[in-house]
Amino acid sequence: MANESEHGVLDRSRHALQDDFLRAAVRFTTDRLKGRKHAAAEELGDWEAWRERGRQIRAHTIAHLDYYLREFVQNARNAGAHVHFARDAAEAREVIAQIVRTKDAKLVAKSKSMVSEEIHINQHLEKQGVLVVETDLGEFIIQLAHEAPSHIIIPAIHKTRGQIKDLFTADGGQNLSTDTQNLTAYARRRLRETFMCADIGITGCNFGIAESGSIVLFTNEGNGRMVTTLPKTHIVTMGMERIIPSFADLEVMANLLPRSATGQKLTTYMSVITGPNRERELDGAQELHIVILDNGRSRQLGDEHFQEVLHCIRCGACLNVCPVYRHIGGHAYGSVYPGPIGAVLSPLLNDGEKYADLPYASSLCGACFEACPVKIPLHDLLVLLRQRHVSAGKTKRIERLAFRSFKATFAHPWRYKAAMRVARAAQKPLVRDGYIESTFGPLMGWTDSRHAPALAKQPFRERFKEIRQNVDAVDNAGDDDFEGSDRP
Repeated sequence: MANESEHGVLDRSRHALQDDFLRAAVRFTTDRLKGRKHAAAEELGDWEAWRERGRQIRAHTIAHLDYYLREFVQNARNAGAHVHFARDAAEAREVIAQIVRTKDAKLVAKSKSMVSEEIHINQHLEKQGVLVVETDLGEFIIQLAHEAPSHIIIPAIHKTRGQIKDLFTADGGQNLSTDTQNLTAYARRRLRETFMCADIGITGCNFGIAESGSIVLFTNEGNGRMVTTLPKTHIVTMGMERIIPSFADLEVMANLLPRSATGQKLTTYMSVITGPNRERELDGAQELHIVILDNGRSRQLGDEHFQEVLHCIRCGACLNVCPVYRHIGGHAYGSVYPGPIGAVLSPLLNDGEKYADLPYASSLCGACFEACPVKIPLHDLLVLLRQRHVSAGKTKRIERLAFRSFKATFAHPWRYKAAMRVARAAQKPLVRDGYIESTFGPLMGWTDSRHAPALAKQPFRERFKEIRQNVDAVDNAGDDDFEGSDRP
């Protein structure tokens, strides 16, 4: 993980690019996920029709979010759940902490939840003397390493088996090897103790179904069901946008999400929870609390462009195709949400300069849009965020000066031609085998990792003029040959 003292995505990226294992691991895993997704989508058939239906569901729901939220809350409360609204991360933390204090809980078992990472609930509860244990295997690994997730779906994508063995050994494991079965056996034994003893379980929420007040969890490990059934109290952390209207809409999402995330036809465990344990039911929490988080989401409602970011279903498909993410991994973004979705979402949810540079961590290739199962135009939103940044006058002075010069040069043909003549002469000391190689100055950042073709010795306009003159000369000569002949 990049050093906390490093400022900005550029500094963190430089750090990540020095980690050869990180780059290889991210590339290998994202390639595998991308390949599986393509195979699963092809097998389903009519993938673009499924994407369009998913887009319509999310667009309709977010456009009428107030209606569906009210319906969800009413039905959830009718089913016996306690529903809490939190305006920001601090309020959400306090709501959860109050529940924990009321139950006098000492041990909390957590299933994977991006919202809980967003509000930093683990650190908050630990400061109050509560032991919080992540029970998703990947989350458990990075918790032991005191790191943030590196990927939305595979949080420990950057860890080697040797590193995992060392973490498990320090946690209390004995005679461990780097064998996968040996490592997972230790994690299983260790986490089962947590399941059996936990006072409270905390999970996220993939979808909330408005028509029934149900929450839906997609998981690939049995820990999700352990966390929701064994502890007496279950707390759900849920972004306010996670609503879908009906179970019919869930069918669409159940086909889109697993295929886009991991290339599975169906997630291993899809749990639908409606209220707490009822009389004569053998499992389930006795109390269910749902904490619905705003934290900047409502600011995007009504915005003709940025409202679309709330359509996201957190599949991580955009990360797997992004050329930037594939080189630098998740920690370089410095945010809970990495990759293209994080580069859009983090600046929108957080005011200030902390994430203002993330929209520039993109090649704008559009691969994220092609991969998104609900067709969010992330590349367009990144451009709009850059435009907002420029309009606010937050760019560097030298950058503003450079673009003013660019504008002045290209506004008049004679200035452009003069600038090209100067550039053609100035490049000569830097040209090697037809490419510019710079070891200093503003070009260094580009030529260090990319080819920068040298300007042609003769510009196209001059070449085209000569070609046209030659063609006209040939045509004129041909006309002279036909003079006095029987040319038709």
